[in-house]
Amino acid sequence: MDHINLVATFSEFKEFKNIDRETMMRILEDVFRHMLIKRYGTDSNFDIIVNIDKGDLEIWRNRLIVDDKEITDENLQIRYSEAVKIEPDFEIGEEVSEELKMVDFGRRDILAIRQNLVSKIQEYEKENIFKKYKDRVGEIVTGEVHQAWKKEIMVMDDEGIEMVLPRSEQIPGDFYRKGDTIRAVVSRVEMKNTTPSIILSRTSPVFLERLFELEVPEVYDGLITIRKIVRVPGERAKVAVESYDDRIDPVGACVGMKGSRIHGIVRELRNENIDVINYTNNPNLFITRALSPAKIVNINIDEQSGRAEVYMKPDQVSLAIGKGGYNIKLAGKLTGYEIDVFRDSDVDYEDVDLQEFSDEIEQWVIDEFMKVGLDTAKSVLTLSIEELVKRTDLEQETIEEVVRILQTEFE
Repeated sequence: MDHINLVATFSEFKEFKNIDRETMMRILEDVFRHMLIKRYGTDSNFDIIVNIDKGDLEIWRNRLIVDDKEITDENLQIRYSEAVKIEPDFEIGEEVSEELKMVDFGRRDILAIRQNLVSKIQEYEKENIFKKYKDRVGEIVTGEVHQAWKKEIMVMDDEGIEMVLPRSEQIPGDFYRKGDTIRAVVSRVEMKNTTPSIILSRTSPVFLERLFELEVPEVYDGLITIRKIVRVPGERAKVAVESYDDRIDPVGACVGMKGSRIHGIVRELRNENIDVINYTNNPNLFITRALSPAKIVNINIDEQSGRAEVYMKPDQVSLAIGKGGYNIKLAGKLTGYEIDVFRDSDVDYEDVDLQEFSDEIEQWVIDEFMKVGLDTAKSVLTLSIEELVKRTDLEQETIEEVVRILQTEFE
């Protein structure tokens, strides 16, 4: 095996590994210098010339001509009698450069060189991938689903780099097949056993923030600032925004004409409901906005305990709590207060607690009503059958029967 064929074989890595010419030359030189040090004890008197494009590699050994009887190091010195065979005009004290051929090394050395080269290239690739994606944490990437398993999805970018989207980082309702295109944010990059692990996320608030930057030019340009995002992925999100330019309506800009901007984000997030709220330093006003669409009568805030007592009309309680309690839970996370909802003081004392009907209505049905803030008979009766079906997870027939029982109480 001559040196040209050997290097031509090695250069195939350049095509498959996307390594630039200079880096490939450096890696090749490093590999051969490592071999020379191992074989001769030093590489200081060797010149290595690599030409990846032509598939050429030359190794030249430089030795000092000495008298035959004075030679002390066969690697650094050459006998005068041998030097004149190369060039009759050589004299003692001059330097001789000889080209080493691959056939001079032997099969074992060549195999070792190849293995070392593979190892070096893999090491370079891993470091390169780690550095590249470490700098992209928090950015949205688009890839193709390569494999979909129960606990995670393997995604490949356009360079064939593998990324992982764990089930815990997927939005409920996400379903992908091999070949599907997927968008997610780079959540973190780790080295596991010298191999870079790129973890993606679609549930992170950062993913939603980046989607706003893509859909809303004012956010991307910094004219609108996203102060905070809280999410229950696939269900509901609240986004607090503000603008230092009085001419810009931050909420209107984020939603767009007839919801044109927000709709694209909602579709990407599997129809997640997104509430865009004007940020304010006034805690009372911020809590009022965060609990929208419910209307509040009064708020008492205890700064020491971090709790807020919110009073509202009975028909507004269920709106404040929201389906599954998501509205009030997210409002608390957004504002930083533990929010307790109370009915306004002008309570209807003739109202009856739903628990009083436990002998006629099954407990699990009562629990479903209470989940959405309907804990008294009149709070249920003030809403239509259609609205009750919409807010709860109960069948219409069940709700009709409950309403009939409650109406009987007040006849």
